[in-house]
Amino acid sequence: MADDNLERSFAILKKTIPLLLKHKVTAVPTNYALWYTYVSNESSELNSAVDQVLDNNVPLSEIKSKELYRKHLADNEEVSAWELRRSVEAMLIELSQSLQDTRTETTSFKNTMDSCVDDLAKVEKEGFSVEEVMALVRNLVKDTQNIRRCTMSFNAALTEAQDEIAMLRAQLEQSQQDALYDALTGLCNRRYFDEELATQSLKPKLCLMLVDLDHFKKTNDDYGHVMGDLVLKATAKKLQGKCRDGAQVFRFGGEEFAIIVPNSSLSKARIIAESMRNAIQRIGVKDKRTGKVLGDITASIGVAEMKKGMNPLALIEKADKQLYEAKRLGRNRVMPMM
Repeated sequence: MADDNLERSFAILKKTIPLLLKHKVTAVPTNYALWYTYVSNESSELNSAVDQVLDNNVPLSEIKSKELYRKHLADNEEVSAWELRRSVEAMLIELSQSLQDTRTETTSFKNTMDSCVDDLAKVEKEGFSVEEVMALVRNLVKDTQNIRRCTMSFNAALTEAQDEIAMLRAQLEQSQQDALYDALTGLCNRRYFDEELATQSLKPKLCLMLVDLDHFKKTNDDYGHVMGDLVLKATAKKLQGKCRDGAQVFRFGGEEFAIIVPNSSLSKARIIAESMRNAIQRIGVKDKRTGKVLGDITASIGVAEMKKGMNPLALIEKADKQLYEAKRLGRNRVMPMM
């Protein structure tokens, strides 16, 4: 039995090494484990995921290999640690933004109290003759001044708490330089994007889309960052739902997303971009505080095609130029026009 296992392992090894060479994969332990498992057919899900990449004639980048390893081969402790880091970061983001919104409301409340104090003081100065009314007014002034002091203390505490959370977020981000995912949306992050685009740019027929939500700052200002986060999550889900044939969406930064579309012409990529723009227009996010549904969400999209002699940075700049043009022409459109 032992000899059979040894013979089988060597047979798998003989098939694994050529695959590493064929797909230009470095023979680090995680990559070797990935392809050894692939050759041995021990995980149908892993084989299906790898075959899908290969069938789309897309290079298997180092970053993609890490993702496949984490998803299909990493042990429970590795996965649990990754999920914990992601959950903590998401919690810190949400708590920080909630505190920021609360600070804004507290500042408004303080301004209202200031006005109330001034008005009550004015009533007292005008000299009402009924002593009982004056006593009531004096008590109201005193109580309102107490509320004002409490509000100022609470505002100071919120400021201190937000500073501490900002420090914790910075420490967490520093410790997670190798993280591949955006905690808020669940999409692959900018680091993943940069490495994947560098790999994909070696292949012909590659397109890139840059998607930017229109007037997103106004959404945050009018509805708060919590609602803004819900819009970003909903947008990420819509974009993912429109990705086919190896296309992949990334959180590019802020309210901006990037989609790498392999094996695609500019005209085909533009059709996909148009469907994404229409999908975003149908997003509706409900404000739990007021019950109001936030709609009228639109996005501008710039599309670019990799040409001979271009590098990844030039492709990004070309897509960004088309995105700027879409904004300049009135937003809620895909550029270039065909």
